[in-house]
Formats: sequence, C-alpha cells, structure tokens
Amino acid sequence: MQLNRTIRIFTFFLVILIFFTHNALAGDFILPSLNIGIEKGGDPGDVSVLLQIIFFLTILTLAPAILILMTCFTRLVVVFSFLRQALGTQQTPSNQIIAGLALFLTFFIMMPVWQQINDNALQPYLNEETSQEVALKAAIQPIRQFMFKQTREKDLALFVNMAKIKRPKNHEDIPTSILIPAFVISELKTAFIIGFALFVPFLIIDMVVASVLLSMGMMMLPPIMISLPFKLMLFVLVDGWYLIVGSLVKSF
Repeated sequence: MQLNRTIRIFTFFLVILIFFTHNALAGDFILPSLNIGIEKGGDPGDVSVLLQIIFFLTILTLAPAILILMTCFTRLVVVFSFLRQALGTQQTPSNQIIAGLALFLTFFIMMPVWQQINDNALQPYLNEETSQEVALKAAIQPIRQFMFKQTREKDLALFVNMAKIKRPKNHEDIPTSILIPAFVISELKTAFIIGFALFVPFLIIDMVVASVLLSMGMMMLPPIMISLPFKLMLFVLVDGWYLIVGSLVKSF
C-alpha cells in the first residue's frame, strides 16, 4: 500500500514536470498566479476549512515560542550561555552554535514525548480515527506530563494564587496557561543553579591568577589573558562537554 502511494505521488509529480517542460519548450510557458479574496460562500464547510487554515498558520507562527517555553530548550541554552561566560571566551562558541546544540539536544530529550504525540494523537487524526478536538487533547497530555515533572510545586502555587482560581485537587485541574509560566521559572531557577556550579571552579582559577599577578607586581597585565589558557586546559582535561551535556540530559 505504501509502495502504491509512493508510485502515485511520483507519477503525479512526473506529469507536472512533463507538462511544464512541454510548455517551456513550446514557448508559451505560463506562470501560475495566486488570488486571495473574500467571496460569498455557498457551503458552510468552506468557511470551516478557511478557519482551520488560519488556525494552523497561527500555530506555525507560535511554534518558536512553544519550542522554547514548553520544552527543555530554556534550561539548555541558559546553561550553555553561563558556561561560555564562565570560560571567558567571549563569543566562542557563537550564539548560533549554542542555539543549534541546544535545539538538537531538545529534540533528543523530547523524543519520547514526540513519539507519544505521534502514536496517540497525530496518527489517529491522520487516519480519520478521531476528531480534531480529541487529537489536540491527546497531544497536549504528554507535554503536560513532562512539564509537571520539571515544575516545582512552589512555582505552581504562585501562579494558582495569582490567578485566584479554586485550589486544584490534582494535576488535571491545573490549566495549561498556569502550568507554562510555572514551568518556565522552574527551568530558569534550575539553569541558574547549574550555572552557579559551573562558575565556581573557573572563578577559583581567576582568583588564583589575579593573586599571583598582584604578588608579582604585574598589575597592568589583565588576569583574563593568563587565566583563560588554564581554564581551557582544565575544561579539556576533565572532558567538560561530555560531563555537562551528559548531566543536562540525565537531569530530565
């Protein structure tokens, strides 16, 4: 069945390619045009389809915010930024490398969640086994479970009190609009704690180098120029990237 579907898709694109090639060779190639307008609709289903298209386009525009605020991306990128500042390497690694590494680690860590969404929500919806509303509810459940595991009860209580809602009896009673900000500040707190632990050994090296330079009377020599090679050597000797990335992945 999958093979026949692939053959039909290939044949469809082949026919389109032959059609455009023939028109181009004949010299009467016509460029396609797209017109968007508001007309009177005779079928209410047409309006429903248009609303669904607008909804999905809105979801696409919010996808970066969803990726940043509802996954482990926040903790990863903040920790990597703290690490770069602790090393004192200025813009090395660059922002693009840090964001890219955090992004791919996010995909790796969230893979079980994506698999649950695919099995419980996306595939049944594509196979027309469930409605759109049921699929959306099934898709948000694995993400909520992941966020609840990483969110502190104190942060949840803060937003529940500020929202002035009835005290929830279980996790199902907590709205997603309250869970997301509580999850974000919990992730930021965890990232700052990890960042503090990263700063301590490099701060000790800076203090030792500054004390040695001061005792030698080299007050005009910037301590960062001397301490940077030692910090890089320490980071490489202990295999820093292996330890940090491994610890971050295990923390989830």
